[in-house]
Amino acid sequence: MSDVAAIQNLVEKQKALKAEIAKIIVGQEEVVNQIVLSIFSGGHALLIGVPGLAKTLMVNTISQALGLDFKRIQFTPDLMPSDILGSEILDENRNFKFIKGPIFSNIILADEINRTPPKTQAALLEAMQEKAVTIAGHHYKLDLPFFVLATQNPIEQEGTYPLPEAQLDRFMFAIKLEYPSFAEEVQVVKSTTTDNSVKVNPLFTAQEIIDFQHLIRRIPVADNVIEYAVTLVSKTRPDNLLATDFIKNYLDWGAGPRASQNLILAAKTHAALNGKYSPDIEDVQAVATGILRHRIIKNYKADAEGISEEMIIKKLF
Repeated sequence: MSDVAAIQNLVEKQKALKAEIAKIIVGQEEVVNQIVLSIFSGGHALLIGVPGLAKTLMVNTISQALGLDFKRIQFTPDLMPSDILGSEILDENRNFKFIKGPIFSNIILADEINRTPPKTQAALLEAMQEKAVTIAGHHYKLDLPFFVLATQNPIEQEGTYPLPEAQLDRFMFAIKLEYPSFAEEVQVVKSTTTDNSVKVNPLFTAQEIIDFQHLIRRIPVADNVIEYAVTLVSKTRPDNLLATDFIKNYLDWGAGPRASQNLILAAKTHAALNGKYSPDIEDVQAVATGILRHRIIKNYKADAEGISEEMIIKKLF
């Protein structure tokens, strides 16, 4: 199949994918779009939202529709790295045998990642980066595609271990989950308090998703679009010549080069999912908020004046 035909095939399949997800998930189109974007880009996502907004149900539904294995890890303060990676045990013949942990799956929901100590966070983040784990000197490759969706509860700060900025940078998207609208909540209550069960059909295979990820990386990008993305990221750095007075006033730190890479990769995916054969500046702007939100660090002045990360990012365009 030619790349042009493959992109047309991807557009059709992702429409069917969203229809399949909508059988169970009411509304939240923007959140679903960004999760689908990060899966096809080959990145990971951080989901920020209060408890009870169906984050687990959403990821489970998406993994079923994609035809992928799904595991949920509930992070707690006493969770050890071996609890997620796996460990070696002595079998009945007194030989060491490796028992795989829940990380050996295609889609991992890392629930409340800021509840677990840095040692366990680091074990997960290393696996995300390397797509492999090393235990007792043995190197084990993870199944591809491999996608981590970590959730953070923004309410509780007591007894939590916030992810350091360097670790946050490993997530391609930071996705904010808001409360549903009144009409959506009525629909949620109607559909979840009856005895009807809805079946989600798998539409992809693991190999198809890997092929689509390679297809997206092959998409050509014009130099002016790459320069626009790099300029956008440069503008977030207060000590950069391109930074405006607004940025210098309200930001302590800007985004690093990983943001530029992710902007282009996500823009390619956004273009492909919308049936375009090359991304333009509008595609970069469409994905900028999710990619830059967790990479810029506001100062106390921005907090005091109620200026959000989204407002700052809008000023960059």
